Amino acid sequence: MSITIQNTHLTVSIHEKGAELYSIRHRQHDLEYMWSGDPAFWGKTSPVLFPIVGTLKNNTYYYNDKAYTLSRHGFARDHVFEVEEQTSDSAVFLLRSQEEMLTRYPFPFELRIRYVLMEDALQVAYTVTNTGPAMMYFSLGAHPAFRVPMMAGTQYEDHYLAFTLTEDAPHWPISTQGLLETTPQPFLQKTNRITLQHKLFENDAIVLKDLRSDVISLRSDKHAHGLDFTYTEFPYMGLWAAPGADFVCIEPWCGIADSVDHNQQLTVKEGIEQLEAGGQWSRRWTARFY
Repeated sequence: MSITIQNTHLTVSIHEKGAELYSIRHRQHDLEYMWSGDPAFWGKTSPVLFPIVGTLKNNTYYYNDKAYTLSRHGFARDHVFEVEEQTSDSAVFLLRSQEEMLTRYPFPFELRIRYVLMEDALQVAYTVTNTGPAMMYFSLGAHPAFRVPMMAGTQYEDHYLAFTLTEDAPHWPISTQGLLETTPQPFLQKTNRITLQHKLFENDAIVLKDLRSDVISLRSDKHAHGLDFTYTEFPYMGLWAAPGADFVCIEPWCGIADSVDHNQQLTVKEGIEQLEAGGQWSRRWTARFY
């Protein structure tokens, strides 16, 4: 099952499973911006990463001296969300913690994802509510995959990512176990542009911390179409594509994979969010399409 919302500019479709965005079509340009989800490369389009982002060391964390197991990116993407609200141009999806989840993640919660259209932009807002009696520890991230090339007659390498500010930022390599190495490597060196090439992602995602920019744009010099992705409220950014696949993921994260030397204690995990009993936490990103 899926839900479609639209306005005069955009038509957007979201699966109820995982509340996963899978289509953004510009009505005036008749242009699709989302990756097709071809399972030959990567069968997803925009999974929600919750209650962890990335990989845990040995897929295990410890909380109150007890070991818990979670697979990469957590479990929210695998569950069907309830459609809590829907209008012509917005929809709210709800996932409540269930008994089976609590065996892997002992924090009762409600996760709401709100999709709303604002002219030629889509805003996606995440709200986490701690419905349990104790402090809740979690991470949350987005993973939307945008189609590249965007136009017939152009190539992957004809497209680039542009930052609003000049960046001088290293990236943190990912180990073969999916963990972050402790020594960053040079990457963005006094530039505001990355030319897309498939070889960029040969060693998994490009993980960036402390970017100065709050907008990343996907553009091409061969045509006038693209998108501006605003992620002000997220401290980490991942850029990724499956090997040889015609997409690029722009992934804002509140949270990050374990480092290779992490002690696996959840409460001191890098980037972990804390939410008091009864509290609410919200973050959002916005993408404008042209």
